[in-house]
Amino acid sequence: MSATVTAVSSNAEYSFTKPNRDGVTLLTGLGVEGDVHAGVTVKHRSRVAQDPTRPNLRQVHLIHEELFAEVAAEGFDVAPGELGENITTRGIDLLGLPVGTLLKVGGEAVLEVTGLRNPCLQIDAFRKGLLKQVVGRDESGGLVLKAGIMSVVRQGGVVRPGDPIGVELPSGPHRPLERV
Repeated sequence: MSATVTAVSSNAEYSFTKPNRDGVTLLTGLGVEGDVHAGVTVKHRSRVAQDPTRPNLRQVHLIHEELFAEVAAEGFDVAPGELGENITTRGIDLLGLPVGTLLKVGGEAVLEVTGLRNPCLQIDAFRKGLLKQVVGRDESGGLVLKAGIMSVVRQGGVVRPGDPIGVELPSGPHRPLERV
């Protein structure tokens, strides 16, 4: 199965969910045009409170559509955009990608993977008990975060549902994703 975009979402106002769009424009070094989280420096409220001058490594949030089927099996109905992601994907192991992976999305856009989304209590405010479904433990007791990955825009372009996603792994030793 090839990797594709199944939905794109953005919101100009702070809100947990983001409405689906026909397309979004990614701006080099900034994020999704018109999205509240776009910018060179951090825009997520918790990050701004810590240090508003830090670089924004969370310009574009991607989540794998397969997660929705996983949580549905546990009784949680979740649709694209409802967990605050900008791009919903299918057919790609986002969580298994190393830091620095380039994602070529559609005809022009290039995203660089920076790390894992840090799931927050807003997920439980959205659907009580859902946070426990997107945060777990592996066989050795290590923390597993399943609420998607974060990236920065290396090359802008328009992204639409149905667009293909190409993957270019970084050279050299691969660093596993950590929270950003």
